[in-house]
Amino acid sequence: MTYYTISHNNLLEFLKSIRAQGKKLIAPQQREQKIFFMETDDVSSIVFDYIQTSISPKDILFPRVEPLITYELTADALQVNDRAEQLPSISTVLFGARPCDAVALTMLEKFFAEEPGDPFVEKRAKQLTVISVSCSKADSYCFCTSVGVSPGDTRGSDILLTPCENNEYYVEVLTEKGNDLVQKSQNLFNKSEKKEKEKYLANVSSDIPAEEISKRLENAFNNPLWNEASLRCIGCGTCAYVCPLCSCFDIEDEGTQKCGTRLRCWDSCGFALFTMHTSGHNPRRTQSERWRQRVLHKFSYLPQRVQVFGCVGCGRCSRACPVDMNLKEQLQLIKEAL
Repeated sequence: MTYYTISHNNLLEFLKSIRAQGKKLIAPQQREQKIFFMETDDVSSIVFDYIQTSISPKDILFPRVEPLITYELTADALQVNDRAEQLPSISTVLFGARPCDAVALTMLEKFFAEEPGDPFVEKRAKQLTVISVSCSKADSYCFCTSVGVSPGDTRGSDILLTPCENNEYYVEVLTEKGNDLVQKSQNLFNKSEKKEKEKYLANVSSDIPAEEISKRLENAFNNPLWNEASLRCIGCGTCAYVCPLCSCFDIEDEGTQKCGTRLRCWDSCGFALFTMHTSGHNPRRTQSERWRQRVLHKFSYLPQRVQVFGCVGCGRCSRACPVDMNLKEQLQLIKEAL
């Protein structure tokens, strides 16, 4: 690990040099009143003053819709093309991810690396370099510290920038990928000693300790709290689509008997059709059962199985929910009820 400082103007020059190297640059961009991660050629359009983007960067590794195979039946044979073998080799740099997003990307990569492994996510992860920016401010929806993440967390980042005084950033170069980028623009950086960066970070209180809630949830499957907690939920799936860690997907075939495509598409356990059997039976018939599944999966099943929470406390689900199903408030209610 090495440490530097860099001015804001030099940071923009650094990002320009990344584009000049032919790498794809994905950074926060404003559209209407919202901030999204989007590919950019013009670094002057990058937004720096924001708490969180509306949608997470998970689709860099796990796209909303992607073809897995294509098939074509000819007079001679059936030809099947594996699209994983045709993925382009493009080095991608994600700039402006918050530490919670960087942590989430590593967890998402780990999930898709489980046997038998996912070649699509694996290849994209190898091509991705993450430059994160620490959180110097937060809002009432943020609760990263409750789930073991912090506003200056280094996990998952190749380079972490922390805004500090004099319009400068404290730079932590954490991996070989990050070091390779810095070495190509060494003149833009100033060597630094290790700094105590905590004074520059947002203060996010840890008032809903997830570990405590996780223990209480172990015996909560049949608790009546789920009925009341889910009354507002309309099963729209927005929470899953903005979440950096939700990884449910559906496989669909489009085409005819002679040619077509097999697609992987984002899905959500909050949808009524998610567990619908061909027979018509649905083991999660009600919205309360589906809400229970979402909470238990993130805060009970995953901690038991792989010792991590399925949540990094980014707050996107609560900000986006059309009926104000605030997850932070819901966890507080669960804590009190149990």
